Amino acid sequence: MSDKKRIYFSREEMFEMNRDRLLERGVTIEDIAIIAFRQQGKYNPDISLATCIESVEKILSYRDIFHIVQLGIEIDRLTEEGVFRSPIQDIMRADLGMFGIDEILGLNIASMYGVIGQTNFGDIDVNKPGIVKKLNDDGKGKQCHTFLDDIVGALAAAASTRVAQIMSEDEAKRDPHYTPIKLDLKD
Repeated sequence: MSDKKRIYFSREEMFEMNRDRLLERGVTIEDIAIIAFRQQGKYNPDISLATCIESVEKILSYRDIFHIVQLGIEIDRLTEEGVFRSPIQDIMRADLGMFGIDEILGLNIASMYGVIGQTNFGDIDVNKPGIVKKLNDDGKGKQCHTFLDDIVGALAAAASTRVAQIMSEDEAKRDPHYTPIKLDLKD
C-alpha cells in the first residue's frame, strides 16, 4: 500500500468536496443559486431556480474552482485559528477593505464567464445579497469569512452568467433561421 496522498479527483468528487466544505461553513448550493436567480431574474423572467442550482453544481465541479474553494476556506479556517504571522493575520482577520486578495480569487471565478461574469461579481460584491451579507457580517465576529464571502459571491455571479448564456442559446435556437452546425470537437 502506498503512503502517497491523493491529489487528483474526478469532477464528481470535486463537486462533493466543495459542497461539503461549503456546508461546513454554513453555505448551501441553494443559498448560492438564490442569488444567481434573483440577479438573473431581473433580465430573464423565465429562468427557474432549478436551472440556477444546476449551474452552481456544474461550476463547483471544475478543477480551478475546486482549488479556489478549498484554498479560500482553508485560509479562513487557519485565520480563525490565528496561525498566520502578523501583520497578515490581523489584516485577514479584520477583512481589511484594502486587502483585495480575496476579490482576486472571486474575480478569477467570475472571469470564467467573461466580462459579464466579472460585472455580475462586482454587483454582488458591492450589494452583498443573501448569504454573502450573512457571511460578511458573521465574519466580523468569531468566524472569518474574508475569502469565503467573495468566493460565494463569485460562484453566484458565474452561475448567473451561465444561466444567461443558456437562455441566450435557447433563444437563438427558436429563431426560424437557426441551422445547427456540426462541430468536430475531438482535438
